[in-house]
Amino acid sequence: MDQEGYITWISGPVVRAKITGAMRMLEQVEVSSFRLVGEVIGMQEDTATIQVYEETSGIKPGDPVFGTGMPLSVELGPGLVGEIFDGIQRPLEILAARSGNFIQRGIKAPALDRERKWVFTPVLKPGTELQGGEILGTVPESSLIEHRILVPPGLSGTLEWIAPKGEYTVTEVIARVRTPSGSQELTMIQEWAVRRERPFRERLSPNVPLITGQRVIDTLFPIAKGGTAAVPGGFGSGKTVLQQALAKWSNADLIIYIGCGERGNEMTDVLVEFPKLLDPYSGKPLMERTILIANTSNMPVAAREASIYTGISLAEYYRDMGYDVALMADSTSRWAEALREVSGRLEEMPAEEGFPAYLGSRLASFYERAGRVVTLNGNEGSVTIVGAVSPPGGDFSEPVTQHTQRFIRAFWALDKSLAAARHFPAVNWLESYSGYDADVAQWWEDKVSPDWEELRRKTMDILQQEAQLQEIVKLVGPDALPDSQRFVLLVARMIKEAFLQQNAMDPIDAYSVPQKQVALLQLLIHLFERGSQVVAKGAPIGRIQKEVTIWPQLVRAKATIPNDDLSGLDRLREQLDKELNQIERDYDEHQNPS
Repeated sequence: MDQEGYITWISGPVVRAKITGAMRMLEQVEVSSFRLVGEVIGMQEDTATIQVYEETSGIKPGDPVFGTGMPLSVELGPGLVGEIFDGIQRPLEILAARSGNFIQRGIKAPALDRERKWVFTPVLKPGTELQGGEILGTVPESSLIEHRILVPPGLSGTLEWIAPKGEYTVTEVIARVRTPSGSQELTMIQEWAVRRERPFRERLSPNVPLITGQRVIDTLFPIAKGGTAAVPGGFGSGKTVLQQALAKWSNADLIIYIGCGERGNEMTDVLVEFPKLLDPYSGKPLMERTILIANTSNMPVAAREASIYTGISLAEYYRDMGYDVALMADSTSRWAEALREVSGRLEEMPAEEGFPAYLGSRLASFYERAGRVVTLNGNEGSVTIVGAVSPPGGDFSEPVTQHTQRFIRAFWALDKSLAAARHFPAVNWLESYSGYDADVAQWWEDKVSPDWEELRRKTMDILQQEAQLQEIVKLVGPDALPDSQRFVLLVARMIKEAFLQQNAMDPIDAYSVPQKQVALLQLLIHLFERGSQVVAKGAPIGRIQKEVTIWPQLVRAKATIPNDDLSGLDRLREQLDKELNQIERDYDEHQNPS
C-alpha cells in the first residue's frame, strides 16, 4: 500500500490531504502512521477531504495518507452470523482480546476468520453456464442458517471446476469460472462496497406480513416483509425495548441489530442478553440467526454513519440467498447527528436545526434499500427496516422524524405519557399509522380469520370514539354522559388493558400468535356489540359493571391463556353471554311485569 498523500488540515474526524498519487472519490484510505480507517468524501483539485472512522487525536499535518484502491467495503461469507462487529465491521470480541476493554486506534482484524474451516457442499457441476447471484454450494453456518455461496454479481461464464464436498477456509479456491476475459478463481469470501445497492431481478409487492408477536403492531399497525417502519419517541418511551422485542420475536429468518450511537449500557444489555435468549421458533440460541453491530455513543462519531450502510449491506447479502431479513437500526437520530457534526466540520451551509441539506436524500438512500424481491438466482428474499428515531423532547416536528416519514409506510409513534402510565408498548394508537394494512389483509383473511380487517376497523372506531369522549369527560365528568357513551369508555379501557398492553417480561404475554390476537379481539368486539344491545334496551351501565364478573379474567387472559390452547377464551365468551343474557332478562321482566 503506497503513500498517496499527506495531511494538511485536521478538524475532529475530518481531515484534508494533499494528493500525490491516484486517489478516487469514496475510496477507503488509511490515515497517518496509526493507519486509521477513513473514506474520501470530497475532492477539489489536488485536495481530498477524508472522513476518519477512528479517534484522530495525536495526528498532525504532514502525516501520510495511504490509498487502498477500494471503496469502503464489507467482507461477505460464512462466519457473519452470531458475531458482534463495530460500525466498520471489525469483530469486537477479537479486538477486545487483543487490546483490552478499550479498542486501540489503528488495530485491525479481518471480519471473517481466515483459519476456520467450513463444510462446503457443491450444488452445481462443471460445464454449467453461470450468471451473477447463482448459488455455487452451501455451508452450514449455524444450526438455523444455511449459508449459500453466491457467484459475485456481475460475473458470468462457464464453470470449469468446482471443489468436491469437504472442509475449506474462506480464502481457499472452491471454483474456477471461464469468462470472456479469462479464467477466474472464486473463494467463499467476497467484498462489497457498502454504499452500493446489491442488484436483484424483480421487486415484489409487500403483501406478506412480518409477524412480530406484538398485538398493537400486528393487528392495528402491521408491517410487511420488505417494508419500512419508524419508531419515534422521546427518552424513556421504550424504543429500545420495543426494537429488542421485535428482534427476539419477529418471524424473519435473520436479524441484524445495529446499535448506532446508543448509550453503552443499553448496548451492553443487548450484548449480554441476546446470547442467552432462545429462538421461539426453533428453541435454539437466538444468536444463531442474529448479527450485532455495536457503535455506541462513546465510539468515534463518524463510524455511526458507516454502521448503517454496513448493516444494510449484510442484510442484502442474506436476502440474495433467499432469506427474509429484519434490520433494526437504533437509532437513526444518532446517525443524523453524526452527519450534522461532520457537515459542520466541513463548513457546509446548514439547513433545519443545523442538519445538512442532504439529510433527506441520505435517509432515502437507506430506507429505499428495503424491499421484497426476486433475487438473481430466482429465490424470493426480503429486507425489512425498522428504524428508531429519538426526537429531542419527543417533538415529532423535528427534521429527522419529518424526513423519515417521507420514506416509511409504518409509523409507530411512542407516547411518553403512556410510558409514564406503565402502558407498554407505549404506541399511541391515534398518532400511529400503517400503509400496509390493505396489502396484508388478504394474508390475514386466508391464514388466520376472514374478519380480521373488520375487527381492526371496529377496534379503531372504538378507540377514536373514546378519545373524543375523553375531551367531554375532562369538562363535565363521566357521570354526565349517557350510558351508551359510558359503555364505549368501558370497552375502550378493556381494549387498552386486555389487548394493547403487553408485558415483554412475561413468558406467555411477551409473544402473541396471530390466532390469539384475533381471538382476543373477537371477544372484545363481541363484548362491545352484545353489551351495547343490552344498554340500548335500558339496562344501566352500573349494573353491567357490577354483575359481569369476567372483567379481571378478561384483562389477565393475555398472560394466562397460552398461545397453543385458546379454549379459555371460548369459556370466557360463554360466561360473558350468560351474564349479559341474565341482565337483559331481568331488565325485560322489570320493565314488562306479567
